[in-house]
Amino acid sequence: MSTSSIGDSIETSNTGSQGDAEKLFGTIDSEVLRRWLADDDELAVLDIRPAQVVGYASPLFANNLPAERVAAEIDRYVPRARVRTVLVDGGDGVAESVARVLAAAGRTAVHVLAGGIPEWTRDGTDDLPTFDVPGQAFSLGIRDERKTPAVTAAELQALQDGGADVVVIDTRTLPEFTAGHVPGAVGVPGAELLLRFADVVPSPDTHVVVSCAGLPRAIIGAQTLIDAGVPNKVSYLHEGTKAWQQENFELETGATAVYGPADEAAREYAAQRVRAISAEDEFDRITADTARVWAADPDRTTYLLDVRTPEEFAREHLPGSINAEGGQLLGVAYRTIAVRGARVVLIDDLTAARASVVAHWLQRRGFDIALLLHDFRPQA
Repeated sequence: MSTSSIGDSIETSNTGSQGDAEKLFGTIDSEVLRRWLADDDELAVLDIRPAQVVGYASPLFANNLPAERVAAEIDRYVPRARVRTVLVDGGDGVAESVARVLAAAGRTAVHVLAGGIPEWTRDGTDDLPTFDVPGQAFSLGIRDERKTPAVTAAELQALQDGGADVVVIDTRTLPEFTAGHVPGAVGVPGAELLLRFADVVPSPDTHVVVSCAGLPRAIIGAQTLIDAGVPNKVSYLHEGTKAWQQENFELETGATAVYGPADEAAREYAAQRVRAISAEDEFDRITADTARVWAADPDRTTYLLDVRTPEEFAREHLPGSINAEGGQLLGVAYRTIAVRGARVVLIDDLTAARASVVAHWLQRRGFDIALLLHDFRPQA
């Protein structure tokens, strides 16, 4: 449903004293937002409550951009000013103030959800639609579909105590890994799995157990390795570090073992695994020139997301791109991709190991994906 077809569902707000500089913005009710979440047009939903209130995700699973940051950062999250943008507050009226600022700055399609989150959840959260697919629900669906193997914390402890050839790979971000992980685990964020695998797991006989804090990134990480055709036995640690602590096992802290630079042998191995995981995937491969044209398109939103590590991005990146660690995109895409229906260009080096993993999963969630591979190696 387009915005023009619901005109009589929108109540306009206007102080009447600010002149033309302060544009009208729309106020919509929960029923209109439900319809917008179900249509095919581009839509941005911003939960503007404080981050400590929102926590892991709001009931909407929408981008959390606190009110005080919206004006300064909205161009990163909602690049086109004409995209339908719904501001959701805590029912305290803050969204109206933010909407006036955005309208005065030329944002022509800003709307406020009347009553905010309290009104949205008034009848409970069981049947509420969400902006993005929650990572937990998506990963459990993959697990049930693919029958992804699991081990419990007690089983893993028994394997380690018995001297089994087992490696635990923790697929969270390195700061999360450093804060606490299963003893002996190696920190390899989810999108890095194929690129770093040969260095971290040199033997095909090693049992690989993929861990995270709970379920989503562990399941997706384990199934990534299985889909890529690694010869190893692969399982995920059920409930991750949470289960480890529930068994009264101690976590290890610090950056005790993390991935290192990928050598040429590891890159060749990764290239083989990329071909396997991408065998049934079809994505446009575009040039930097095409990416620039897409990004400048006034009628369609395009994100240029560099899925390499933050360190690689800091050394060199393509103009106009933003760093979005691939492993985080797999679990919490809504933190970066705030416009539903946008084109998503994943930027990687020529090995394509990170971009291929992210694309493999995001396209199953309905994202329009293209790959841009660039030679980031220093030129002689």
